[in-house]
Amino acid sequence: MSCSLVEFCRLQELKTVRDYLFQSQKTEPAGEKNQTENELSWDTSDWESAWDSGDSKEEATSAKMVEDGATGQSGPWLQDCVVSLSPCSDLLVVAREQKAVFLSAKWRSDDSGREEMTLAVSWTGTLSTDEGECVSSSICIPLASQKRSSTGRPDWTCVVVGFSSGYVRFYTETGVLLLAQLLHEDPVLRLKCRTYEIPRHPGITEQHEELSILYRAALVTIDGFSLFQSLRACRNQVARAAAAGSDVIQPPPLAYKKWGLQDMETIVDHSSVGIMTLCVFDQMKNASILGGFNASVKGSPPAMSQYVTVGGGPYTGFYYAVEGSSQPLLSHVALAVASKLTSALFSAASGWLGWNKSKSEEEVVQKQKPKVEPATPMSIRFGLPDSRRHGESICLSPCNMLAGVTDDFGRVTLLDLARGISIRMWKGYRDAQLGWLQVPEEQGDREFSPSTSLPRRHALFLVIYAPRRGILEVWGMQQGPRVGAFTVGKHCRLLYAGYRLMGVNSVTSQGWQLHTQQVCLLDPITGALRTVNIPFHLALSDKKSERAKDMHLLKRLTAILRNREVEPDILESEARSVLLDIKHPAIKKQALESLLSNKNVPVSCLTNITRALHDTLKQQDPEEVDPALIQLCSSQLKLLQLYTGIQHLHSTADVEACSKNQDSLRGIEDELSRVRPTLQRYAQLTSRPSVSFAQDSPDSPLPAQAFLSQMEYTEDGKLRVIRMAEPEWNKLGNFMFWGCLCGKSPLHKVCDTLQQAGISPQQLLSLLLSVWLQREKEVLQKPEETVRNLHTLLITLSNMTGAVEESWDPQSVSPWWQQVRCTCIQSHNAAAALLAAFVAHHAAKASIASRADSKLQSEWEAVSLELEQWVVCVRQLEDVLVLQTLLLVPPPQGAAGGAAAQCSIKTLLEGGTGGVADSVAKWVFRHSLPPERLKEILQKREDKEAEDKLEQKTGEDRKQQQEEKSQEDTDRTAELLVAVCQRFPHSLSPDLLFAHCCWEYVVQWNKDPEEGRYLCWAVEHLKLVSSPHIQLGISTMMWSTFIVKRLSAAAFLMEKVGKAPKDRLCRRDVGMGDKAVTSFLGCCVQLLQILMEVTGVLVKNHCPLSFMSYYADSAVEEVSAPELSVEEAWCSAEGPVSIAELALEQKGVHYPLVQHHCLLASLLHAAMTFTLRVKPLSLFDSKGKNAFFRDLTTIQLMPSGDMDPCLISIRQEFLLRVLTSWVQAIDDSYSLASGTRSPPLPSSGPSAEWWPTLCLELGCLLQVNPDILRRHLVCELYNQNLDLRAEDVMLEVEDKDVLGSQLLVLTGQRLSYALLHSQSQTQAAMELLARLPPTLCTWLKAMDPSELRCPLVPLSQTSRLVGRLIEILPENHAQYSLALHLLEAVEALTLDN
Repeated sequence: MSCSLVEFCRLQELKTVRDYLFQSQKTEPAGEKNQTENELSWDTSDWESAWDSGDSKEEATSAKMVEDGATGQSGPWLQDCVVSLSPCSDLLVVAREQKAVFLSAKWRSDDSGREEMTLAVSWTGTLSTDEGECVSSSICIPLASQKRSSTGRPDWTCVVVGFSSGYVRFYTETGVLLLAQLLHEDPVLRLKCRTYEIPRHPGITEQHEELSILYRAALVTIDGFSLFQSLRACRNQVARAAAAGSDVIQPPPLAYKKWGLQDMETIVDHSSVGIMTLCVFDQMKNASILGGFNASVKGSPPAMSQYVTVGGGPYTGFYYAVEGSSQPLLSHVALAVASKLTSALFSAASGWLGWNKSKSEEEVVQKQKPKVEPATPMSIRFGLPDSRRHGESICLSPCNMLAGVTDDFGRVTLLDLARGISIRMWKGYRDAQLGWLQVPEEQGDREFSPSTSLPRRHALFLVIYAPRRGILEVWGMQQGPRVGAFTVGKHCRLLYAGYRLMGVNSVTSQGWQLHTQQVCLLDPITGALRTVNIPFHLALSDKKSERAKDMHLLKRLTAILRNREVEPDILESEARSVLLDIKHPAIKKQALESLLSNKNVPVSCLTNITRALHDTLKQQDPEEVDPALIQLCSSQLKLLQLYTGIQHLHSTADVEACSKNQDSLRGIEDELSRVRPTLQRYAQLTSRPSVSFAQDSPDSPLPAQAFLSQMEYTEDGKLRVIRMAEPEWNKLGNFMFWGCLCGKSPLHKVCDTLQQAGISPQQLLSLLLSVWLQREKEVLQKPEETVRNLHTLLITLSNMTGAVEESWDPQSVSPWWQQVRCTCIQSHNAAAALLAAFVAHHAAKASIASRADSKLQSEWEAVSLELEQWVVCVRQLEDVLVLQTLLLVPPPQGAAGGAAAQCSIKTLLEGGTGGVADSVAKWVFRHSLPPERLKEILQKREDKEAEDKLEQKTGEDRKQQQEEKSQEDTDRTAELLVAVCQRFPHSLSPDLLFAHCCWEYVVQWNKDPEEGRYLCWAVEHLKLVSSPHIQLGISTMMWSTFIVKRLSAAAFLMEKVGKAPKDRLCRRDVGMGDKAVTSFLGCCVQLLQILMEVTGVLVKNHCPLSFMSYYADSAVEEVSAPELSVEEAWCSAEGPVSIAELALEQKGVHYPLVQHHCLLASLLHAAMTFTLRVKPLSLFDSKGKNAFFRDLTTIQLMPSGDMDPCLISIRQEFLLRVLTSWVQAIDDSYSLASGTRSPPLPSSGPSAEWWPTLCLELGCLLQVNPDILRRHLVCELYNQNLDLRAEDVMLEVEDKDVLGSQLLVLTGQRLSYALLHSQSQTQAAMELLARLPPTLCTWLKAMDPSELRCPLVPLSQTSRLVGRLIEILPENHAQYSLALHLLEAVEALTLDN
């Protein structure tokens, strides 16, 4: 990678620019004019083809032909102009005499559609205002944006123009004059600017921004901050004046310093170096030279501004102005420095000029020139005397330490500004133009730098353009060689700004990306603007240049490898040449590794390139070659040959005849036939279609790069396989052994090749087992053939050296076979692991038998610990296969679903004693298997009628075509579950399975409380547990873990709102909707009832809640705790204890506290079911409230004795409202039913049969008279026209007199409605009313039938009710006679109808 000259912009309308600036010289003939126009048009195909070709010779030839054929001003016209380019390359100013042209950046699309930047004319006009003045110098200063969102682009660009009259004027990009000032009456020789640069090192002094203006004998410096603010203010005032229609503005003052440069004959150029500070040694040296022995030295050296001028007498002059001193420079320190900062002018500039004035005003201004302040004299400190040499220009380096000077002798001199000496000189560069390039170090080069922790380095280059020779050269600093040379035109201009954006400081520049070009070459022939790109490594020494060249070759190789369109032959030749050209071993090694890791390079190319490199290294002197590199080439070459050899073996059609000795495989075939039905079912379940990516397919070929990345040679020369991620490991095993397992490749040849390569048998065994387990689906398609091939491979690997130790004692465990067992134990592919265990068990048994025969020569069968472990492993794998087959059964549509669980021996052992039951419980949840159905399966009661009834109950509405298939699948699933339970008789005992199912459902309900059926089924599973001890423990854990927190939230919420809360409040406080809360409270009641049941509290001294049917034995004390055990093959399980074991460890509960909570849960459930207003906690006294939501195992102070009558009254009112609501609920169900007989009530919900019984039992617990509740229920039933149910309840009423009085009023209301308020009154009814006794008639008229909810009652029912009244009322009752009159009236009315 070398220097390059890159075009980044082109100038448009060059002919327009030239014609405008040279209008006075349009006297050339027509033919010459046409020729000139053609030469100035840079869009010609000749120049474009010359530029696009990139050949500097063709370009130079084309340019030379154009220049030789041009006449007049066609070629060198730009040399007569003042040209300045903005550092951001977005504005170019070309001026001549009084006129100027501004060209601004624009983007346009070329013929190919590519975007390119161009500079087009944006403004033309006359800049001079005084007669006879001409443009003598100009610069373009981009001003930074003050917006926070700025990223480094300039806000606008100011054009500063110096005139021969001494005026300096400031313009916008559109030619609007902002500011004009006469600072000195001599012509302006040069304008230069210095902007802020971020210090690269802590010791560098931060330089201030400034604009310097050079006259023949004076130097004016304007502070950058002051200039920046003034220009912004002027621009804003111009914008306001334009908006307001005014043409006069008042520009702000401008502060400047003016120095008179003395002791130099002629000055033509200058550079403002900036502030510098002498070191203590230089300060003492100057004091000693100037002041002598008695000179005094100040403690701190002064800060000084340094200025360097070029011209004649002396050739170069150095000036210093002390900063911050109010007195002349101290004579005892530096007598020759005569700067007087005290008299330097920090004053407002006088002589401001307006613009756009009338001609009379302009004439007055021209006649009255502004006052020019005198300059402060400043003497030269020292110089470089050369009487014959005259300097022409000076160019300051970006680091402010070096400067390049050109002279009239055609020399270019390099100055060290700190020491004031010339350190280098070039000759043969007449009329040279200079520029500097500062190149930062690339990130990649830091890896080879010894100082990687130091700040980023920068390289400095001097760019010299020699127009006489038409060459552009780049030289390394300070004593570096020429690193680049380009043949360019002889009329170009080298544009070097030497500054960046003005208005930037250390705060605003953070995070900015300054888009500036340091050096630009403008070619007036083609209109191209080109910049020089120089790599950092060209500034390094020769030794490091080789390394840099190697890095360039490495990058070239990387680019070649990234190109996928290169032909393999070309790729091989290019990569080989690059690899052989690299010198450094480390980079050569890096290149080789990059080549070997690329997936686009064919194996043949890799082999040829690696062999060529290896042969080249072998031919070199051994002492000059890196041994590690030779070893890498040798090892990679062997691996490539191994890869090619295995690939060739798999592709050959020569297949060995595998051993088909039936005697040796008879045991395996017997075991296969035994498990074949399970294998077929397993294969059917695992063969379901699934989505996978093509690159992840096991049939995809293994690239050579992946093979090489997993192989490495050890120090002892053995080949080791690197264990990588599971997919890569499986692909490697598939590459080596799958062809052998399918019978498509020669087994023994492949094994011999791998053994000769030096791979250990243990790693080959691991690869073989990995591919066997991974390709389980293909193995199960042809199990007999693949098992036979696996047996052959396993025997072959076992016979390798280093597989089974010769000293192995059959009575101990072999590490070889233990590796097989460990792989099978950890595998989730149950079928493949079982088949591998069959083969390994058979092979190990044969190996042990052969060893026993060779040692003992006995007919006795050898007993080995190894075989015992194989028996246990095979038993466990058979269990896992059956269990995994069950878990793979897909759930029916509409079930909970979810991913099928994967199990292995390792996961089951780590899952503890309850791991199997937990897996089956999760499967039951996934399949939404009802508890009763699970109970039937476990009890082996699968008759068809029960299943049909169950399917109808669960609401599965399937099509007739699917019913037979669904029934078959259900039967097969039930058989699988039974088979699993038979293989795990202890781990899957009914109580353990029901307990785990209960816990799984309650866990799933806690995740989604809206699914109330999960909690209901959890309680149903809990009821099926036969052991009261397990039942008690599970209930306690459910209560404390999941239930009590939500129950307390519901209770407090209802207490707060005073009624059944709405859905929004339930979701906010309880975490579920109102319907889910109702279901949850019902389950809480059942759970607490189970707790009371299993603690043996159902005795005659307590009032049980017997409204639900329970089955558990209440005499818990008489039942012993169950003993939990596991199967013998699974006794080594280690992990968490099962739910049943945790349940047995739970403490007993305090029955009164459980009953207390059950009472509260029942009240909450009733309130939510019937949407009643109640504050549930207010129904209890302070003791009762404090006892709620305490630990059920603790003994709390419970309410005792008689309650407050007011509290009992509130309780009674609530229970009466519950009964009223229940009667209304069952009336709704009656109205929906048809027929005279009452329909059966549901088992749950507001119209459940057990609500009256529950209210009566709650009344006993709440000290409410149950007879009041019964009488109220009878009246409500009669009121609702449910006379038959009322008669049944009436039998249990004890106080018949009060009930009779209540029913007498209800009968009177019915009869009053029939006689007085009915719309269809008959004549017989009216006659009957007339015949009634006056007392009865008056009583009936006083009745209010509107209190009846169902007034339309048949007379027969009313007559039956009056008959019941006569029976229950005694004859001495005060209203007995009234009842008799009613009976007569009803009978008479019945006879009339």
